[in-house]
Amino acid sequence: MHIKKSGILALAISSLAAPALAQPVQPKVLTIQADKPIASVPSTMWGIFFEDINLGADGGIYAELVKNRSFEFRQPLMGWKRLGKPMEGDLLVLNRTDNTSNPRFIRIKRSLADTSTWVLSNEGFRGMGIKKDLRYDFSLLYRAEQAGIKLKFELRDSSNHLLGEGHLTPETPDGQWHKQSVSFQTQAGALRAHLDIWAEGAGTLDLDMLSLFPADTWKGRPGGMRADMIQMLADLKPGFIRFPGGCIVEGYDLSTRYQWKKTIGPVEDRQLIINRWNNEFAHRPTPDYFQTFGLGFFEYFQLAEDIGAEPLPILNCGMACQFNSAELVPIDELDPYVQDALDLIEFANGPADSPWGKIRASMGHPAPFHLKMLGVGNENWGPQYLERLAIFEKALHSRYPDLHIVASSGTDPNGERFDLLNTGLRKMNINLIDEHYYRPPSWFFENAGRYDHYDRQGPKIFAGEYAAQSKAIASPDNKNTWETALAEAAFMTGLERNAGVVSLASYAPLFAHVDGWQWTPDLIWVDNLHVYGTPNYYIQKLYSTNKGTQVLPLTEQEKALSGQDGYFASAVRDDTKHELIIKIVNHTNEQRPVTFALKGVKKVQTTAKQITLNGDLHTPEETTIKASAKKVDAQLAPNSFNVIKIKLL
Repeated sequence: MHIKKSGILALAISSLAAPALAQPVQPKVLTIQADKPIASVPSTMWGIFFEDINLGADGGIYAELVKNRSFEFRQPLMGWKRLGKPMEGDLLVLNRTDNTSNPRFIRIKRSLADTSTWVLSNEGFRGMGIKKDLRYDFSLLYRAEQAGIKLKFELRDSSNHLLGEGHLTPETPDGQWHKQSVSFQTQAGALRAHLDIWAEGAGTLDLDMLSLFPADTWKGRPGGMRADMIQMLADLKPGFIRFPGGCIVEGYDLSTRYQWKKTIGPVEDRQLIINRWNNEFAHRPTPDYFQTFGLGFFEYFQLAEDIGAEPLPILNCGMACQFNSAELVPIDELDPYVQDALDLIEFANGPADSPWGKIRASMGHPAPFHLKMLGVGNENWGPQYLERLAIFEKALHSRYPDLHIVASSGTDPNGERFDLLNTGLRKMNINLIDEHYYRPPSWFFENAGRYDHYDRQGPKIFAGEYAAQSKAIASPDNKNTWETALAEAAFMTGLERNAGVVSLASYAPLFAHVDGWQWTPDLIWVDNLHVYGTPNYYIQKLYSTNKGTQVLPLTEQEKALSGQDGYFASAVRDDTKHELIIKIVNHTNEQRPVTFALKGVKKVQTTAKQITLNGDLHTPEETTIKASAKKVDAQLAPNSFNVIKIKLL
């Protein structure tokens, strides 16, 4: 399969190394016991992992087009360029003391004798994606002692053609800070535009929070999210959304950890920090990568509600990234971190008159967000993690006994590090163990039966981060190949078959900007105007939109199908839609016939749907096959993933 749109995204698809069969194969007969479910499918089964990596938030789903809008980057004018003939002192970067979270601003000074052109240009996040015939909303904070300076702003493409323009005159010259906005329509569009701001007249004018948003944000919310990217998430019908990460939670050191309390309230009061992916990889340095937190915890909760997903926030446990600084908080200084977790639950669920519930209500959401799960730490490990987790667990469950706590099992799915944590977490009887696996496709094929023998009475499993790596973990040469997608599909049959122990699963990372990525592979690729689902995305979508409610036994000679002769399969029943849903992978280079023998079925619709995805298809292809209450015959294309849906009558 080769996907290419607008010359932006090409996914190289490698061939699959599976042996061809020497002799024609007779149809494999697989038995499905439709009236004897073995487990319920959790409503949270298939979900979304979000982290601000690869320009996932700023420059991604957060629709702000101006980079460094409040001049708080390490270099105050990064992203900005002074045009025209500068005069000494006509542009100053200053600090104010009345807003320590966002102190910097710029001062424009012009005299009556100044006839020079004053222009400040912003490059956006790898340019600005501008659409034709769309309204754009420009806003800023200003302070003026007297009237005199007027502003004009223009959107221009890379050839400097005008796309749209507007004008703004500060209205209240009283020496106080004010917010002012104006909207304008574009006459043309561009993939990589920039914003020029012209100052005209004489006087002194202070500016901060120079901002530009398209009108077509998700649900039309001013200052909101990029609608096409969020729609891709909504189309998955996810059971949960995990945020804000990921290693973002830990930070390179504790000073750059994610602190949720600094991401709520008025946007202009949220404190920017460097993004830990700014300089993480020598192969993809990104010195202009910061977190403005225009997309903060309130917006995450709101997004989860919008797309019908359970929120799953992950909080720092007093440990920074152990691959980087390994900085940690002494046990006797851990209380503020624990309190942050308790306060977050109140922010999400507390009544509108509680201290933190009141802040949520002031942001426009008096009703609770119904938070049920909370992660403590991300990919942390060692006895120091277990020691800190125990303190969190006691405090959280003492106050909120029904809360489900998610705990880390480290960075790998096996080895001494994993064994220590897995043993300790089970002794603690933690609610959910978060397992991560970034491994070659072969590992996913070989481990489709990983959970077949896990303890059903112990903690549940969260397959929190997984993606088959075509080259090597964290290699810039990883690709979203069909081999990786098929390997994940095979592995997911084992997750679904074991829904009695696996409660949540999510691919990672989620988004990547074609001009601003640090990590591959990724589920969804974007540029400034377009969004593209990978083969891996369509595998996830076929699972999440065909989730079912009950797991059914699917066997060959009373054994689960987990790689025998290149087959991987699982089956569910959907008691809401009255459907029998089969998922099956053919990991061979031959077309294979298969017969599904149905047991415990009284009557079915005589035609069934077969949805196929393979290396020759850009998106899933749907066909119709015959069905009866006794059996369904199907043909499986070489190296394909198939979903077969049978209507129960």
